[in-house]
Amino acid sequence: MSLSKEQIAQRIAQEVQDKQYVNLGIGIPTLVANFIPDGIDVEFQSENGLLGMGPFPFEGDEDADLINAGKQTVTLEKGAVIFDSATSFAMIRGQHVHLTILGAMEVSENGDIANWKIPGRMVKGMGGAMDLVASAENIIVAMMHTNKKGESKLLKECSLPLTGVACVKKVVSNLAVLEVMEGGGFKLLERAPGVSVEEIINSTEGSLLAEGEIPEIQF
Repeated sequence: MSLSKEQIAQRIAQEVQDKQYVNLGIGIPTLVANFIPDGIDVEFQSENGLLGMGPFPFEGDEDADLINAGKQTVTLEKGAVIFDSATSFAMIRGQHVHLTILGAMEVSENGDIANWKIPGRMVKGMGGAMDLVASAENIIVAMMHTNKKGESKLLKECSLPLTGVACVKKVVSNLAVLEVMEGGGFKLLERAPGVSVEEIINSTEGSLLAEGEIPEIQF
């Protein structure tokens, strides 16, 4: 059984460490904040100028002036700060964000990521993703393993315009947890409950190393 979007976020939350500054991208990554383990103190950063971002507000409690980079209304934790975009990107480019969690349309076996544009489709802009992938110490991608046609999104080479080159460290998909190895290639670390290694291999176009007994993802 493949993972739901919430389960992908729950597994990625296990990667977050105490005292980190973490940037959450649009989509599945925003769900990670709901699953941070007890005892882990994390500051969530939003590239539009927030540090100390809290959970989504309950219906009726929204403040239209408090939004994340995806224009979703958010809340602020005690001690949070609001600043301009220039300061936010100084923080990002100065490598003060320890972990970036992004969605992706494609990831290559070299760790390249494509997540901002499909040629021929209207886009508002690339956002801050290019700065984030160029500057973060650690980049984890949350994504579906295949597209709606069943074609792999973990590729030998990305076909879409790149956001960053050789930057992704780990991928958590609906089928598996994979590490991008130095020198290239995916390494299978964990598999979704009930999903076979063979299914993951068949769903991965890029080179994939699957050694020994591959454990199931635990929550």
